Amino acid sequence: MTLNVHTWIGIAAFLGGGLAMGLGAIGAAIGEGYTAAQANYALSRDPKSAGDLFKTMLVGQAIAESASIFALVIAMILLFSDFSSGSLVTASAIMAAGLSMGFGAVGSGVGSGFPAAAACTGMARQPAMGARLTTNMLVGSAVCQTPSIFALVTSFILIFTDFSKAPVNPAWAAVMGAGLAAGLAAIGSGIGGGVVAQASSEGIARNPDSQKQVTNVMLLGQAITQTPAILGLLISFILIFKQFEATDALAPGIALLASGLCMGIGAIGPGIGEGIASSGGVRWIAKSPSFAGELTRTMLVGMAVAESTAIYSMVIALALIFVV
Repeated sequence: MTLNVHTWIGIAAFLGGGLAMGLGAIGAAIGEGYTAAQANYALSRDPKSAGDLFKTMLVGQAIAESASIFALVIAMILLFSDFSSGSLVTASAIMAAGLSMGFGAVGSGVGSGFPAAAACTGMARQPAMGARLTTNMLVGSAVCQTPSIFALVTSFILIFTDFSKAPVNPAWAAVMGAGLAAGLAAIGSGIGGGVVAQASSEGIARNPDSQKQVTNVMLLGQAITQTPAILGLLISFILIFKQFEATDALAPGIALLASGLCMGIGAIGPGIGEGIASSGGVRWIAKSPSFAGELTRTMLVGMAVAESTAIYSMVIALALIFVV
């Protein structure tokens, strides 16, 4: 059977759509399950708060669901859009869009479940703080969705950019690397942001008077935790929009693909590590608000060191694009 360009585009659209939704379902389901488990634990401690706990659980699960809804949108676009015109680069870009959104939804789904679960257990500990805990949960969970939005934006660009005039080699590898860079890099930041927000909800439940300090440091920690995903987005944009000379050699394309993999995989650990470091600062500030300055400084230094490994990955990714 002879496969023409149109056939390859169709194959890529079906595979990309399936991978987008399949991978995108992983994180949200885990986050929602964890939220429900902790809601049941909280209910066993304080049955009188059943109504409030049930509402908080559903709201938290709804936010965790957002990432999988993004994946559903991309999957539907890939399955039912008309990609009749294009080249083999278009096929690669469509596949990359599915991978970007699929991987990009994993961390945000898991991470959003952490603050929702902590809000439920916190309400059982401090029923009067339900409104404060819900607010903190909503803010923390929303920030966790940021990396999946980066992946969503990358997917849209890959789908709707015209690559028909781009040289097949090495452009096929560049767009594939772009999707992997944005999608994989979102995993660590999504999970790390959730770890920080979980510590914040736990801290407010233990010491409601520390809410303002704890929330401020939570947002600071989450902002820094997003930087590995931002680096992934940066490499992704370079790979998409840089003009590459046509070549018959395989090595240039592999270098571009490796660039995306380097940045994507290299951002996972830093995102999670920074979240762990920040959660320690948030948790102990809630316990000892008078030492907030010292704790925040130590937290920031620790996060900066964890971030260095993501920067190393970015340096190698840039070298693969511009030097090798």
